[in-house]
Amino acid sequence: MKFASSSAETEPTSQTTISDDSKSTGRGMSTMPRVVKRKLQKLRPIVEYNKMGKGIGQAHIEMQSYIGVLARSRVPLVDKKWSQIPKDVKEQIWEAVDMAFVVGQGGKKSVLASAAKKWKDFKSTLTRHYILPYTNDKEKLSHPPETYKFIEKAQWDAFVASRLSQDFESVHSQHAQIREKLEYNHRLSRKGYAGLEDELEETMPGVEIDRSTLWKRARQDKHGNIPDPKVAEKAKLIDELQKQVSEGKVRVDGSKDVLTMALGPEHPGRLRGVGAGISPRQYFNLPKPQRVSFDDRLKDSLRVLLQEETKKMEAKAKEEALRMEARTKQLVEAEREHFLSQLSQLIPNFDPGMLKQIISQSPKNPMSDKASCSGGEVKSLHYEDDKAKNGEHQQEEEKEEEKRDEEKEEEKEKKDEEKHDDKVIEVADYSNMEAPSSLKSLCRYVETTLLPEDKLLQFTIDKEVFGGDRDTFLLPEDITQFAGMEEIGATVVAVYMRHLHDVLKQANMCSMVGFIDPATVSANSGTIAERSRLVAARLQKTDGEQIFMMPYNPGLVSLGFCFYDFQ
Repeated sequence: MKFASSSAETEPTSQTTISDDSKSTGRGMSTMPRVVKRKLQKLRPIVEYNKMGKGIGQAHIEMQSYIGVLARSRVPLVDKKWSQIPKDVKEQIWEAVDMAFVVGQGGKKSVLASAAKKWKDFKSTLTRHYILPYTNDKEKLSHPPETYKFIEKAQWDAFVASRLSQDFESVHSQHAQIREKLEYNHRLSRKGYAGLEDELEETMPGVEIDRSTLWKRARQDKHGNIPDPKVAEKAKLIDELQKQVSEGKVRVDGSKDVLTMALGPEHPGRLRGVGAGISPRQYFNLPKPQRVSFDDRLKDSLRVLLQEETKKMEAKAKEEALRMEARTKQLVEAEREHFLSQLSQLIPNFDPGMLKQIISQSPKNPMSDKASCSGGEVKSLHYEDDKAKNGEHQQEEEKEEEKRDEEKEEEKEKKDEEKHDDKVIEVADYSNMEAPSSLKSLCRYVETTLLPEDKLLQFTIDKEVFGGDRDTFLLPEDITQFAGMEEIGATVVAVYMRHLHDVLKQANMCSMVGFIDPATVSANSGTIAERSRLVAARLQKTDGEQIFMMPYNPGLVSLGFCFYDFQ
């Protein structure tokens, strides 16, 4: 929504003269800076209402002043009735008030009615103080008053001309005669009768505040005195009648109350001492449940406001979630690049560019092509239907190959057993070894605890590491071989992979990297065909978004990995 210029927010609300400097002026221009500041901060005070539905409290007082600012600045200064003002102008006033205050359900009508009255009073102020006193001074009437300099000159000239016409002079004379008939002028400010009643309820708890009390207090000055003799006489009569009612000498019934006895019958459709907008029927005949229904209406309006704010917050949260999702993808890509750069530093002859090329070119079926590895080769793990692809001759060759592999493995196992029987565990001196302090501590633990007590280290490898839960253990010689940079077995590699998985888990990178159990690809894990099937089964259990790591050329190097992009 667009607002008026700054001058529109800083025009006056009081009467001020533009004549000689010696004359006293009013309180000057009202800028309502508090309201403007709260609007910028999106703070909206809640306007409270009494049992009759009339606004009360500080928020209502400030709202009335702000309505006056808007009525004077946003409504053109024309010689027309309020009903002839364009609807879009009225809508702008309502939207501005609604943005600054929580008015409540049904508040638009009362806000625009207040704006109409304040606009009319503003034109009356200009006429009585800045036009009629200077009918013979064209210089004074040639430009808008300095206090109201936001008025456009063209509008001012047209307004002055309308006020100096014969038609207006006749209307003004009639209204002046009507105004003279008003004998008992009140001294209320913006708070009105509703604000006065609210104030008295706080200062006079437990005392019934009827309209006769309000009428009398509305005509007292700040010291509690009544300067007007006619009003003072009526106030004295009200006190006497109230005393007689309390003593039971006088009985009140409906509209025939103390104020009616003191001032005479009410005019049809009007009621004194309660403020504008309240009819006799509404005041005297309104059932109590309906009197408090205004509070319920306020609660309903607040509930609707809360629902609207909740919807706004939900939409904002959804937008924030989408933004965070995009940001997360960027962070994942950055972590992926960082991980590949670290791998290039840790693994010899590792080319991240080659891996990226494999990832980008990998087919939708991840099992259909071969993936190359430095230092070795991973054969295709894509298996077609055996009945359609394999003949009897191929089956015979596989059986012969399996038989030869089994014979070689049996022979190797016998040699390993003989070698193990003759092997003596030797513990080197690691005190001067260039190694991390944690590794040295582990070696000392082997020397002082594991070897003397013939113990071993047990580990549990969770399912999320290799696709299945299993327990394993490390012998003292496994640790000493690892510390001495000697040949290590598949169990040590598996434990290392488990540790690497824990590190990746802390960095939220487990979804990027997967592991293949070294026990399934080592030379002691069955035939080549069996190991291939185990690897294929492991890859088929993934979501297709991981880079897999498994040892290659076991027994020839201390530790090496092959990367397979499963996309």
